[in-house]
Amino acid sequence: MSDTPRLALPIVLVGPMGAGKSRVGQRLAASVGAPFVDTDLRIVERYGPIEEIFDREGEEYFRIVEREVVDEALREEAVISLGGGAVLHEDTRDDLAGLPVVWLQVSASAVAPRLAGGTRPLLADGGIERWSAILEARRPLYESVADFSIDTSRRSVARIVDDITGRFGGTR
Repeated sequence: MSDTPRLALPIVLVGPMGAGKSRVGQRLAASVGAPFVDTDLRIVERYGPIEEIFDREGEEYFRIVEREVVDEALREEAVISLGGGAVLHEDTRDDLAGLPVVWLQVSASAVAPRLAGGTRPLLADGGIERWSAILEARRPLYESVADFSIDTSRRSVARIVDDITGRFGGTR
């Protein structure tokens, strides 16, 4: 018998920009021996940089592309990190209803240094104030899809992964 934690897959990480979805997702996937899918990275691989998609085609087109990638990813047995705005699509929220979903929360003071110098298109104008407004608008959506939430502001990635596996896993 292995002591590798076993999770029902897919398991999905949601939350605002800078909450740590990619870092936590990579570590969680490695700890349970599962693939990791970052839907934003998959979009970049297929369509180019997200900021260029926003500049070239606009947010509405980006959300269509994002929905297609998310729909595909949610069918995989993997740890999946969704982009911060993926929950805006009703079909995505419906798809998440039957899956284990972890909402990674983060405070504005903790996220500010994480986002400094970035190229995130929704933060181009307004910085941390814009981030806070986006979070407040999306908070009810994150709450509606989440089975479990963890504040990543001052916790190590290893501790967050332990919390997730403790909540959703067992051992083989």
